[in-house]
Formats: sequence, structure tokens, C-alpha cells
Amino acid sequence: MSADIDPTEAIPQVTAEMIAKAAVRPAAPAAEPTSQPRPQEAAKPQPPAPLSPRRPETTAPPPSRSATTPAERARSASGESGTPEAEPPEHADQVSEQPAAPDAVLRDQGTPSFTPSEPYGERHASAGHIAAGHLSSLVQIPTVSVRNPEYVDHEAFARHRAALAAFYPRVHALQSEPAGDHGLLYRWPGKGREDVLHPFPVVLMAHQDVAPVGGMEWSAPPFSGEIRDGMVHGRGTLDDKGGLVAVLDAVETLLGEGLVPERDIWLFFGADQETGGASAETAVRRLYELGVRPWLVIDEGGGVVTDAFPGLDRQTALVGVAEKGLVGVDLYTTDVGGHAATPGRRTATARLARAVTRVSRHRYAAKVNAPTVDMLERVAPSAKGARGVLLRTATRLASGPLRKIAAWMLAGSGPEAWATVRTTVAVTELEGSSGANVAASSARAHLDVRVALGETVDRTVARLRRTIRDKKVEIEIVERSEPSEVSPVDSQQFALLSEAIGASYPDAVVVPHVTLTATDARTFTPISDHVYRFSPFALTREQRQSIHGADEHLSVDSLSRGVHFYREVLRRIPG
Repeated sequence: MSADIDPTEAIPQVTAEMIAKAAVRPAAPAAEPTSQPRPQEAAKPQPPAPLSPRRPETTAPPPSRSATTPAERARSASGESGTPEAEPPEHADQVSEQPAAPDAVLRDQGTPSFTPSEPYGERHASAGHIAAGHLSSLVQIPTVSVRNPEYVDHEAFARHRAALAAFYPRVHALQSEPAGDHGLLYRWPGKGREDVLHPFPVVLMAHQDVAPVGGMEWSAPPFSGEIRDGMVHGRGTLDDKGGLVAVLDAVETLLGEGLVPERDIWLFFGADQETGGASAETAVRRLYELGVRPWLVIDEGGGVVTDAFPGLDRQTALVGVAEKGLVGVDLYTTDVGGHAATPGRRTATARLARAVTRVSRHRYAAKVNAPTVDMLERVAPSAKGARGVLLRTATRLASGPLRKIAAWMLAGSGPEAWATVRTTVAVTELEGSSGANVAASSARAHLDVRVALGETVDRTVARLRRTIRDKKVEIEIVERSEPSEVSPVDSQQFALLSEAIGASYPDAVVVPHVTLTATDARTFTPISDHVYRFSPFALTREQRQSIHGADEHLSVDSLSRGVHFYREVLRRIPG
């Protein structure tokens, strides 16, 4: 926390006035989120206590064979022997994979026992209005993530950090340390000794940065944070300040109630997820150094939808158990350039245009992966009508030798289903001449490639080269990450998420899902086998399309249910 920033100055006045009005209502019970102090009353926060550098003192036995990591299972299947010892990361951007936590699998395949559910009710809905005030305020602070470090608005991130301290004084009083320039890492000690870290904690994640808004037509200012028609409007409401507020409101209110979780809770809030997630890598290295192997990690991802499957009219909670890989590719072409009145036979822009056209027309093969088969098997029984029959047919084919037909059927169900079963390529940036009458001497196109499960970055780039078929088009990889490991669904962790979702969305069917976008969660897979991606909000197709687009918005009801979801997760964590 910057000592020269007054947290109350970071709060836009319109939101501060709204919260002040909410605070004069009749006093709520101690368990109500409305009982937290108003930002105007909060004193300048003291610097939080630093995180303990001590490694956990644990005598946990070596993991059983059933608790091996996905990498170890793959080595076993291929006939390799031996279990490598975990070594400290040799490079700043790499963390060695660790074995799974000894208690990271179900000891009993029966129904896990958790604390009784607290059904979503009126008091939770009223708490959502306070959370909406927090979200409105944070949206008004434009923490836009940019790739060039010279253009990062450090002052905006400082104001955002100060606003968080004002809204959530109890969270701010926890042990904490920075993760990168503006990332935040907090530790909420669980039962046991506060000066000894729990080796298998829970990590809750969100990110503070938002995507740019340029080149889009918004119906209202993108950083207005306006609350209108039961919605909070503005950039970041869905991606991912809504998730940030849901986590923090849940933790702040539970701290106020005196809850001591069964395990340590770590909160990580990245500040550059939209541009690669360097702060997440810093946080993972720090946890690695402390000897922490998360029992459960929850980050942004799938939401609660009603229009994703043909013939299914009930809510479906999509829990991301894996995510596609990401490759950022720049295509370069060169030419002599000169006056546009005397262009060459094939200019740099013409050669680049041919390459882009070939890439855009190419279709990668559709394949049904294991999480998608599991997803279909869970939703198909509830599908109705002719489209339901089609879905059940696809499900039967997906688990048999005709899975290619199932992939083809799914690919015809819309852009989201299309992207679930294949590698996709989107041309996102084009650069050419700097003048209207100047033939370009060089041209560039950026490709955003999302690699399907079962594929690799190298094979995908090799396919790109064959598709372009032009040695004069230079291909440069500027960013890469492989498809993630798949987290299990027959685990105590997935059951915990399902129980918490059921408390907030009782009519939803919970299904595994492959997250199509890149998240900070992928950085945590080397130190945890149980990494899940779920945004606890009901999202229409229009809302899903507004992420990184125009008119992004989140309903107050969904936000309050999201707070309840995280409260349920934190209350139910087993020891």
C-alpha cells in the first residue's frame, strides 16, 4: 500500500454517497455484509503484516500411487520408472511440478460430508447491493492492462489498491505481500499455528486488470460503473472485478463473523492476466518457496448458463477442469515499399493478406476430449424435444468409435461449442503502411491461437506453416502455453464446488467444462492437481459475448449469489 494515498480518495464520490445511504439503514445482524465499515469511516490502513517465510512443519507421508500428478501418471503409462525429486525452479518463469497433496483424493468414494448448506435467501440478496456498490466503485478506476510496461497506469492501480483497502479493512489486515508490480497475495491462517503454514491450503483467485475498450461502441461510458435496471455496467464487471468483489465480500464478512477456516486460505489478485499473467507466476514461485501445494484452486472460468446446450432449458453450471493452450503468433512480410503509384508485383501487404486468408479458411480437426464427453453425459438426460434427442445421440457417439461424428455435431451448435472441440485461430491485429499513398515495406498480422486439449503448441504452429505455404512469411511466436492438465471430477474438491453451487443455484446441473480462454489458473497447475475455473454468475449469451467487447454488465442478483457461493466454499472446506 502506498503510504501517500488516502484510501477514501480512491473511491468515486457517487459510490461513496450510495454506500453512505446504505449504511443508515437499520442495523443488520453481525453476519450481514452490511455491517462492514463505510469507506468514509475507515482510518488510513496500516501496512499489513508480512507473510511468514517459514516453511510448513509437516510429517505428511509420501503420496500414494493414486495421488500422483498427471505427469507422473503419463510417465507410468509410457513405461518410465522413477519419481524425480522436486527441485527449486531454475528459471524465473518456471516452477517444477510437485506431487499431489496426500489428502487430495477421496478417501471414500461415497458422498463427502460437508457442513450443512445455508440456502440462498433474502438477506443474501440484500447483501448484493453493498457488493454492487463496491463493484461500481472499482469499475470506475480504469486498471487497463497493456503489454508495453511504459504505458501501464501505475496511478490507477494504486488507487484501485487503496479502494480495496478501504472497502475490505479486515482482509487488508491479513498477512500479505506484493506479487509483481501490482499483484496482491494474502494469507488467511486456518486452524492451527498462525506462524506455521498449512501445506495444503485453498487458493481463491481473481484479477484486477481489465481489457482495453478502444475501437468499440458502448451505449454508456465503459468506466461509468453505473447501476441501472438491476445491473452494474462497465468494463471489468464480468472479467474479472465481479469475481474479485465476490471473493472479497465473502472473506470480509466471514472474518467479521469470526470464522477460522479449517485450512489456510490464500487470496491472489493478479494485475496483468490480460497480458500474460507475470504476477501469477510470481505468486506461484512464492508459494513454491514456502512449500505450499494447494489442495484446491478456484479462478475465473465457466459460469451458470441456460442457452449452451440444445434442448436443455435448465441452468447449467460449467466448471472448468482444464483450459485450452494459447499461442500468440506474429506473421511478418517485407518488400521494397515506395510510392503507391508503382507497387511491386506482390507487395508486403498483399503477401500478408494471402497468408491471413489461408489461415482464416483453414479448419483444424474437431475432436471430442474426455471432459467434453463427461459434460455431455451429465447434461444429455435433462435435454428435451428433438434437439434433446440430437444431444443424447451425440453423447452416445462421443464415447464410442464414432466420436468424430459427435465432434462434428457439436461443432454445429454455435461458436462456443465449435471452439470446445477444435483448435481455433483469430486474426486480431493488422499493420501495414503508415501513409495512404505509401506502399508498405513491411506488414504484420497477429494471430490469437487457442490450442485444443490433446494438441501441442509445436504441432499447431507446424500446421500453421503448412497452411500458409509461403517461406517469405516469417512466423514468430510471441507467447505460448500448452493446454492445461485436466483436474479430476471424482474428487472431494469437485464435490465441494458442486455443493456450494447448489446452495447458490439450486436448480443448476453441475458439469465439467473446458475453459476456452486463458486464465491465471494455468500457472498453478505445477503445484496443484485440483485447479478449477468457475465464475459464480448467471450469464446470458449476450453477456458472454460482451467480455472483451462492448456493454459488459453483471446483474446485482448474480453478484450476490457469487458472494454466497464463496461463503459456502469457505464454510465447507474440510480439515
